[in-house]
Amino acid sequence: QVQLVESGGGLVQAGGSLRLSCAASGRIFSINGMGWYRQAPGKPRDLVAVSTSGGSTNYADSVKGRFTISRDNAENTVYLQMNSLKPEDTAVYYCAADGVVTTTGFLSRSWGQGTQVTVSS
Repeated sequence: QVQLVESGGGLVQAGGSLRLSCAASGRIFSINGMGWYRQAPGKPRDLVAVSTSGGSTNYADSVKGRFTISRDNAENTVYLQMNSLKPEDTAVYYCAADGVVTTTGFLSRSWGQGTQVTVSS
């Protein structure tokens, strides 16, 4: 089994910053992609940013220039630095790990439990 534990969410005023962290644990050999998704009330879960093991990144248009994803492959940890936050960034942020090779097999995707980010105007 693989566990993803997020931290760093909270309440911040518009224009402020937060840094989310997500650590993957378990009998992991390797993880291909690690990234962040978010889900606001009544809306689908959408991609925010993703980082592959090769170092490439991809961002939603709405966060480009404001959010930065980074990754520590040795620690199976991914971070999301969020700057210039807006009220529309308010959502539950979920960490995801894709293409996880473990001692017992392969997981196409594993999700964290989510962390709430609230941006006040």
